[in-house]
Order: sequence, then structure tokens, then C-alpha cells
Amino acid sequence: MFVYEEAEIWFVAGSQHLYGPEALEQIKKNIQYVTDYFNKEANLPIKIVLKPLATRPDDIYTLCQEVNYSKKCVGLITWLHTFSPAKMWINGLTHLQKPLLQLHTQFNELVPWGSMDMDFMNLNQTAHGGREFGFIGSRMRLPHSVVTGYWKDKEVHEKIAKWMRVCVAINEEKNMKLVRFGDNMREVAVTEGNKVSAQIKFGYSVNTHAVGDLVAVINSVKEGDISQLIDEYETLYQISPVAQINGEKRQNLIDAARIELGIQQFLKQGNFSGFTTTFEDLHGMAQLPGLAVQRLMAKGYGFAGEGDWKTAALLRTMKVMAKGLPGGTAFMEDYTYDFTKGNELVIGSHMLEVCPSIVDDGVKPLLDIQPLGIGNKADPARLIFSSKPGYAINASLIDIGNRFRLVANALETVKQPNPLPKLPVACAVWKPKPSLDVSAEAWILSGAAHHSVYTQALSMDYFRLYAQLHNIELLVIDEETKISDFRNELRWNEIAYCNPYA
Repeated sequence: MFVYEEAEIWFVAGSQHLYGPEALEQIKKNIQYVTDYFNKEANLPIKIVLKPLATRPDDIYTLCQEVNYSKKCVGLITWLHTFSPAKMWINGLTHLQKPLLQLHTQFNELVPWGSMDMDFMNLNQTAHGGREFGFIGSRMRLPHSVVTGYWKDKEVHEKIAKWMRVCVAINEEKNMKLVRFGDNMREVAVTEGNKVSAQIKFGYSVNTHAVGDLVAVINSVKEGDISQLIDEYETLYQISPVAQINGEKRQNLIDAARIELGIQQFLKQGNFSGFTTTFEDLHGMAQLPGLAVQRLMAKGYGFAGEGDWKTAALLRTMKVMAKGLPGGTAFMEDYTYDFTKGNELVIGSHMLEVCPSIVDDGVKPLLDIQPLGIGNKADPARLIFSSKPGYAINASLIDIGNRFRLVANALETVKQPNPLPKLPVACAVWKPKPSLDVSAEAWILSGAAHHSVYTQALSMDYFRLYAQLHNIELLVIDEETKISDFRNELRWNEIAYCNPYA
């Protein structure tokens, strides 16, 4: 799996030879200083690599080709230090296949009112040089990002860092492989979709492998490895009495460990970044893979139940974006409502399969083995916990026939108000924004899935960047949402995104 330490962002300044060699040499010194500052002081997640000053069309074209071919480069930042005629950028940008960010800044923070002369003005022309570059980006319908502000400002660094994380995630998608063990849950509509169109748009491939192939790997797991993994369970989690040594369901825990090691081995052998299962196709497995799924998600794998490959892919993508940030990211589903007037709540879960990365701080999840009314298998192991309170987002990626649509709903997760002694699942309890009735109506009108990816690590800015760079539709449900406006947005988007899979 691609990691941040392997990634690079390339940085290039644009100018021209009109201003003479002394100006160009000063620009080179300035951008080198900025690059060094970014890498040492800005706390950015990815190393910035400075490229030669861009002053000629051929050089720009070559640079953009090198960006495309580089396995390490995941995006390009441009800084128009002076006026850089945009026609010389056209050929390069036409062929650029990786994300682009225009840094609209200038080397000096303040205007030197008493000493500013024409030489200074010629050298520091971002104010209108960036507008020339912006025109060609707009004229070419180029999906790119713009960050404006002084390059030493923390706010600028934070915006660049978010863009970098999205770049790494998009790069990961182009190499992502997902495996489906079994098909979709029968007769379910929203988990279906066009996998070829998804590969064209996002880059990831989705293929099915027989459950029997997985079972063969599970059955080959060594007993010593199982014992070692159970030791790990006993260190990390509270173990319920039935799962402890001599407990009546100890064998179920052993079977769960075997399943986890088998799935992990299968994923590693196939270089898969995510997977799906369905309880309707578990032939040869002792139990539903609840504990295994939870722990593999915590390691960064994408997952969704019932064959929902789009949600599994989105989970992996969001895990990559969020790597190293506080807060977790998990597979989720709106389970049931509490319609208490003035304190309406949603209880979110998914039977066995919620990632423990969202667990409340300082709490050891309970590893328990309880009956499950579906699947017709032995009682499965699972981790039971509540999500920590705080801001969160639920996101859903769907195929609506002629394009992909991303829907994101802002939430306020609350401390679970009461125990659930008869519902042994991991869960999160939240107040959706702007309210339960408005958010649910908007979610339904948008066609978003009953499955979602729940994150406390990512703000809405990440989803806006992701949709922008992929040129896909994004519908945001938050404090500002009004149903009348939301319905209009749906109508307008039918025009704006009328091309197939735009």
C-alpha cells in the first residue's frame, strides 16, 4: 500500500525571459527558500520537490510529462512568481494527469512603500500573473485547486496539507484493487453499480473471488499463528467470559482468529486494498467475519458489507486521506432513530463490522461472542464499543446511472445516552445536521446509500477537494441545508453533470 513517506509533491515557479537574467536568478533563490521553509517548518504531510523554473512551453510540457510518469509524484504545485503568459502552459496542462494546485502568494509579505521601484514590481507580479494562469485553467475546464495567502501563514499550510492528503488518496485509487467474496446481497439496488465506469473515473479495479478460494487460505492458517493472535486479543481487549480459556465459546474465538489471518493473507497475496463480504455467501466459513473485518479496517483496509464495493473503495480512500490525523474512520449504517422531541438521535452501527478506530478514548473494546440472527453460522466474535463524541461526517458514493454522486452529511456525535445490554454491537450515536428530519429527507432525495463511511478525522474540505479533483458531483448536507434549495441543487446538477460519468 502506498504511504506518505513514498510520496512527493512537485513545485514549480512560472516566469518568462522578459525580465532579464537577474530577475530569473532571484526567482530561483526565492522559490528555493520557500521550498526549504515548507519542508522544514510547515508540517506538511508530504515532501515538496522543487523543479526548474518554467519559462518556455517545451520545458513546461516536459515537466508535465515527467509528473505523469513519476511513481512518487502525486501532484503539482505552481507559483506564478511573475507574469507567465498562459499560452505556453496549454500543451503541458492538456496532458497533465495528476492534481494541480495554484499557490497564489508572493515572496514579500508587506509592500515596501518607500523603496518599491519598477524592478521590484517586475519581480513580484503574482497579483496579476496568477490571474493569467487562472484564466487558462478556467478556459481549459481544468479541475484544479487554488490557495491564496502569504506562504508563511499557518492557514496556507493547512490548506496545502489537505490538498496533499487528497492527492495521495487519489493516487492510491489508481493502484487500488478490491476483492468481493461473493456477490451483492440479493435484490438490493444501491450496492450495485458499473464497475467499469468506476475504474475509468477513479482508477480502482473490482473483481470477485470465490468464497471457496478464501476458505482454502483460511484452512491453511497455522495453529501457532492463531495462538499468537489470540494473545494479542487478550492484551488489547476485554475478553468476555465465554471467550476466555475454558469458556463455552472459546472455539468460536479460535475460529475468528483463523478467519482474520486467512483474510489478511488472501489480501496480502493479491495486493488488495479492500474487500466485501455478504452473509448470503459464506459457504465453508465457520462464522461471519466480524472481528476480522473490524481489525482489518483498523489496519487501513477498505470494507463494506453485502457486496457494496463502492463504499469499500470510499472507506479505503478516506483511510488514506486521514492517515496520521486524530479521529477514526469506519464502515457505518443508520440503524434506527430516537424521535425524542428536541433531542432526535440516530443510532448507527452495522451488526459486527464497525472499525475500532472510532472508539472513545481510553476505553478498551469488549471482545464478545454472541448469537446473530442471520447467516445461519456459529455465533460470531465481535468488538463492542461506543464512538467518542465530537464532529463527524457520513459519506456515501453512489452510481445514479449516468454518473457518480458523493453525498456528505455533517454530524455531531454524542456520548451514548444509555447502555444497550441486549444489542451487542459497536455503535455511534449522533445528531445529524441541520436536523434529523432535514438531513434524512435530503439524504433520501439524493439517493445516497443506507451504507456510509463515518469519519471523525476529515472535515468537509476534504470532500470538496476530492469531488473537485475527480470532477464528480458532491451534495453537502450541513447546518445550512434547506430542502427547497437542496431540491433545486439536484435539478441544476442534472444539467451540470449531464455527460455520462462526468
